[in-house]
Amino acid sequence: MAKVDLRKELKHLYAPSAKAITEVEVPAFTFLMVDGQGDPNHSVDYVEAVEALFSVAYTAKFMVKKAPDGRDYAVMPLEGLWWADDLAAFHDGNRAIWRWTMMILQPDFVPHGVLREAIAQVAKKKALPALPRLRIERFEEGRCAQALHVGPFTTEGPLIQRLHDWIQARGNLRGKHHEIYLSDIRRAAPARWKTVIRQPMA
Repeated sequence: MAKVDLRKELKHLYAPSAKAITEVEVPAFTFLMVDGQGDPNHSVDYVEAVEALFSVAYTAKFMVKKAPDGRDYAVMPLEGLWWADDLAAFHDGNRAIWRWTMMILQPDFVPHGVLREAIAQVAKKKALPALPRLRIERFEEGRCAQALHVGPFTTEGPLIQRLHDWIQARGNLRGKHHEIYLSDIRRAAPARWKTVIRQPMA
C-alpha cells in the first residue's frame, strides 16, 4: 500500500522558501478545527484543542487504512489561524486576548462520515474537553503570500512585517494570519523550528 503524503504533493503550499516570499493560490480543503482564545504558551484550552485534533486525525487515519479498500496517508501538520478583535494586541504582545483556530488538513479521499465516526470513537475512549468544540469545515484561502520562518516563534516579527509590506506593495491584506507548524517542537531545538507564515491578500 503506497502511503500518500500531501506535504510532498502540495509542496508549493507546505514547503516554501526561507529566502523569498512567494504568491500562491490556496484551494478549498477539508479541516478538523477547534476555536479558542488566549496565550498558546499558557492556555489550557490550546493544549486541549491540539490533543483533540490529533486524537481524531490519527483515529481517522487508521480507520481509512483498515477499510477493505484502505489507503494509508501521513497525518498533516498542525496549523493555526490567528487574529484579535483589537489588532494592537499583536503589537503589544497581549497574548491573553489573541483568538485562534487550530486545525489539521484532511485528505479529500477521507469521507466526512469517517471523520464524524472518528470523533465518536475518540469520545468513547477519552474524555477530551475540547472534543465537543471540534468541527469539520471546508476552508478556502485563495490568493495568499507566504514564506518559511526558521527559528523560535518569538522571532517571527520581522518576517511577518516583510510579508505584509510585500503584500501592500501589490494589493491589500485580508483574512487571518495563518501559520503551519512543520516541526515537532518537543524534539527539535527552537533554532531549527520551521513555520510557514501565510497571509491572504486582495
